[in-house]
Amino acid sequence: MTFQDVFQSSFLESVTTFSITDTVIGMLSSLIIGLFIFVIYKKTFTGVMYSTGFALTLIGLSLVTTLVIMAVTSNVVLSLGMVGALSIVRFRAAIKEPMEIVYLFWAIAVGIVIGAGMLVLAVTGSALIGIILLLFANRNFYDNAYILIVNCKTQEAEERALALLEESVKRFVIKAKTVSEAGIELTAELRMKHASTAFVNRIQDVSDIEHATLVSYNGEYLS
Repeated sequence: MTFQDVFQSSFLESVTTFSITDTVIGMLSSLIIGLFIFVIYKKTFTGVMYSTGFALTLIGLSLVTTLVIMAVTSNVVLSLGMVGALSIVRFRAAIKEPMEIVYLFWAIAVGIVIGAGMLVLAVTGSALIGIILLLFANRNFYDNAYILIVNCKTQEAEERALALLEESVKRFVIKAKTVSEAGIELTAELRMKHASTAFVNRIQDVSDIEHATLVSYNGEYLS
């Protein structure tokens, strides 16, 4: 095969022309909406540790998806090859928060819609999604749960601790009780009336109670 054969190959002839202006507009639009997703994610984050890397991934994901969709829509042969190439891609990154899946799909959807040329749909849909997330993401529709662990030496100390709980918290449920030679260990899930945790000090001051530990529970489980 000579150089002349390479330049006369069907591969170069199948390359479809594209508009640089449309490409720049699409990529800039994807960047702007990706930054909007970045800001919404930062404002609605409720997890333990904020990941800047994941937030930046949302911007990059919208840009890359836009570029891929632009290429796919310009060439039918390329679209078939792209499907085969993407089918072998495997992602091993763990999703720590369920809401992260929403943001990943949001960034991908923005890239697909902009790449398909539906800019108005991308802007309108992203604005509505952002408003909904801002309204509901940081609102508490239930009381925060707490776990209280109390170590008692005698049954009388246990009864006094339960009486103090009855007076001090909105409601509580005994989740576990362990009795051994060292004493009694109670584990209770409770909902507090207010932010004050002074009742834990009162429980600790009860005689024959070795120590009391209050832990905030931020999981998805609700009793």
